[in-house]
Amino acid sequence: MRNLLLSLLLTCCFSLDVEAIDPAHSYKLYLIRHAEKVPDGTRDPVLTEAGKKRAEQLAAWFEDKELNQIWSSDYHRTRDTATPLLTQSGLKLSLYDPDAQAELVTQLFERQQNALIIGHSNTIPALARLLCECTIADMQESEHDRLIIVSVEEGTTMVRVLQQNQLFKP
Repeated sequence: MRNLLLSLLLTCCFSLDVEAIDPAHSYKLYLIRHAEKVPDGTRDPVLTEAGKKRAEQLAAWFEDKELNQIWSSDYHRTRDTATPLLTQSGLKLSLYDPDAQAELVTQLFERQQNALIIGHSNTIPALARLLCECTIADMQESEHDRLIIVSVEEGTTMVRVLQQNQLFKP
């Protein structure tokens, strides 16, 4: 009897976990590198004027994207890239550790919500590869305009790569 009760309890818990992740749910994860930074030789530089302008342009582009979360590593350049969008959307910034990307992937897939993730040239492509289990090219240090969109629809993951500069044409 005790084994039967334990089996039923484990089956019930397993069923609840499976139902918590809805494969029919659709959401998008937007991955970008921070905007242009001041080349001051420090570990935590701020944005240049061009970087501030890019951050404003990103906020305008994301205005109709129905974001639920905005994630950033804990650096001035990533937080500053998020600031205009945070002000516009009223969302709160969630910080993540770029050295613990597997944990972030787990959280993103569990939450199943539209999210923007702002990182670095050496972390955003790696994060995209973890999310889609596909090939994503590395970023050059000078690259600030790649937007990676990971769409999850009915349990299938699809990836689009856009250049931000194409999005901001007048």
